[in-house]
Amino acid sequence: MRTTGTPRHGRLRAAPVGQAATAAPEGDPRRIGKRMTSLGAGLQVVAALLFIAQAALIARAVGAIADGAGAEAMLIPAGLVLAVGAVRAYLDMLGARLCYRAARGALTALRAKTVAALAARSPLDPERPAAGAAASALAEQAEAVVPYLSRFQPARMKSSVVPLVLLAAVLCFSWAAALVLLVALPLIPLFMALIGMRAQAASERQLAQMGDMNGFLLDRLRGLATIRSLGAVDLTTGRLRDAAQSLRDRTMVVLRIAFLSSTVLELFSALGVALVAVYVGFHLLGAMDFGTWGGPLSLAEGLFILVLAPAYFEPMRELAAVWHDRASGEAAFTALEKLAAPGLPLPGADRVTCEPAAGGFAPEVTLSDVSFRHVSGTEPFAAFSLTVQPGERVALLGPSGVGKSTLLAIMAGLVPVATGEVRIGGTPLNAETAADLRAGMAWIGQSPRFFAGSLRANVALGRPDVGPEAVDEALTFAMLDEVTGGRTGAAMGEDGAGLSGGEALRLAVARAAADPRAQLVLADEPTAHLDTQTADDMTEALLTLAIGRTLIVSTHDPVLASRMDRVIRLEARA
Repeated sequence: MRTTGTPRHGRLRAAPVGQAATAAPEGDPRRIGKRMTSLGAGLQVVAALLFIAQAALIARAVGAIADGAGAEAMLIPAGLVLAVGAVRAYLDMLGARLCYRAARGALTALRAKTVAALAARSPLDPERPAAGAAASALAEQAEAVVPYLSRFQPARMKSSVVPLVLLAAVLCFSWAAALVLLVALPLIPLFMALIGMRAQAASERQLAQMGDMNGFLLDRLRGLATIRSLGAVDLTTGRLRDAAQSLRDRTMVVLRIAFLSSTVLELFSALGVALVAVYVGFHLLGAMDFGTWGGPLSLAEGLFILVLAPAYFEPMRELAAVWHDRASGEAAFTALEKLAAPGLPLPGADRVTCEPAAGGFAPEVTLSDVSFRHVSGTEPFAAFSLTVQPGERVALLGPSGVGKSTLLAIMAGLVPVATGEVRIGGTPLNAETAADLRAGMAWIGQSPRFFAGSLRANVALGRPDVGPEAVDEALTFAMLDEVTGGRTGAAMGEDGAGLSGGEALRLAVARAAADPRAQLVLADEPTAHLDTQTADDMTEALLTLAIGRTLIVSTHDPVLASRMDRVIRLEARA
């Protein structure tokens, strides 16, 4: 369907038929991302464990020198330490690279799934997120997923494996030193978990505030001309300043919590290393003769324990350094999951639009016992039936809120029906056929959506089958060549800035006229809010456009309705 405007609608919800906007994702995206980074994290764990070999070589070499060995005794251990260090560096680099690539791939897949879910939601979905908030979540907030998967997940794996292996290595020589390390370590994740819960909540509030501010800014930019005309520039600037200040305050709260977690870690790790150093020192001096397995520690064994003690807490230091990434990443996942939540489905959104049915003739439109429910539970119409003959011009006439726009949306396949069936040209309108059928439709809405650019680009919409000649003819047909003085490349602003209401609707008509495939024209209140002369011009343009096509118009304008072949009067239900 050639969409030229956003349908007017009330708050709607899907009929209770169990339909969803998208298929359920294959597993939790968080778990999928973690699995993708597991290989790189495993390599980084192996690199960290190789430090045990380096510590043993260093302690043995120092012990040998203390026992009277010459300097040549250091050559082989020094070479081995260098070789193991090179292997460690390579494995750590390779693991980090694999984690980053996996995290970036997971984010790309998650973004694609989220965008597909948004595209699969009907434009009439009342829960559809604002454009500014969705853009902020996808472009800015989603980037927090990469450090979460590429840095936090490997750090968490290392903090789960490496300390236990190092503790076992220390336990082989001294149960007392191992006991000190064992008591000191659990205090760190305990306090970090308490702080982390607060950090995640603060990050979620900060990201939500960022999305709200971006949505607010985008809305105000779109309505800048209106804001200036009403003299509300200062008021809008003040509100934007307050929003920016609130965002800054929330960001500082997140940073304060992040620094607090690092302080807690350093405190307990310093205490643990200091207690181990005190025990080993007094044991080597002979002041303490307990804590070992039978005999006193040698210099090499004591040095081995001392070297491993700081490395025992190192994974926790790395975890603390990226702890804020966890809070931001979880908040980003939550934001994307909310965007990808099922909503009011757009039938056929998961199918590629193909060419409309061969022949190019005006189609017959049939509605058989169709019903729909608003989110409030009310039904504007129930068991509604209608048949529009090929090439017929029909007006749906009635007061606001009676369901005219909803009926047009149902005919366009923009929402699923609760009961009944819709046929376009004899083909049932359902999830399998909606995309193909919409390719032969044109929608003219009350508030057409335009982008900043030329009139020609806004008519062509990048459609390969709409060439320059068709665009020129459509602009001439809509009498826009008179407005631009023949300059079809004249620029216009976002949302039609620079065009009057009547000119914007003419441009919507030009879009429909430029597409030779559109054989069914659906117009939603095309003369609403127009003066008499402009409304007459719009009526004549629609009637001319409808030649050889089927035209269905929703309106409460009796003058426009009188020009149609048939009028269907809709009454509000009690």
